[in-house]
Amino acid sequence: MSHHHYILHKPYGFLSQFIYELKRKKKLLGELYDFPQGTMAIGRLDEDSEGLLLLTTDGKMSEIIRSKKVDKEYYVQVDGVITQEAIDIMKEGVEIGFNGTKYITKRCNAALIHEEPNFGLRGKKIRDERHGPTSWASITVNEGKFRQVRKMTAAVGFPTLRLVRVRIGNVHLDGLLSGEVLEVENFEVEIPKS
Repeated sequence: MSHHHYILHKPYGFLSQFIYELKRKKKLLGELYDFPQGTMAIGRLDEDSEGLLLLTTDGKMSEIIRSKKVDKEYYVQVDGVITQEAIDIMKEGVEIGFNGTKYITKRCNAALIHEEPNFGLRGKKIRDERHGPTSWASITVNEGKFRQVRKMTAAVGFPTLRLVRVRIGNVHLDGLLSGEVLEVENFEVEIPKS
């Protein structure tokens, strides 16, 4: 049986799933494209997060990519002008809450982004300049605790306003527009040797 693989730029306001059992009406991935039966999202992006989401009909592929060895890079817009000191603290690991307990994040890559990325406007306006300046940073992690990147920026005093995943392993968002879907032969995600 041949499998199908997709690269998606998940828009703001969509859940990373196809079925939602609760009563409230939510936007689901099936509204974006006519995916074949059995397609699943590999990992998740929160409803209020955007960017690169990989989908597949191959459960083994899903397991490999969700493994902790694959880097996930995020561009985050934060409240205030983030400092190099805050970036350095996140690189070393910060304490966040996870399932009611304290957790120290693993070392990661983080950097200031000096030019605002061109992602276009978000579905819901973030806020305007009257509320003070914002800035962007890149954060690359290979662990995925619940809302981890948001918790990391908050822990160093710069709450996340917008979060866009731009890379999973060596698969990049590139110029894919919000809501756009690209079918690919396979992902060719390189798994680093441990």
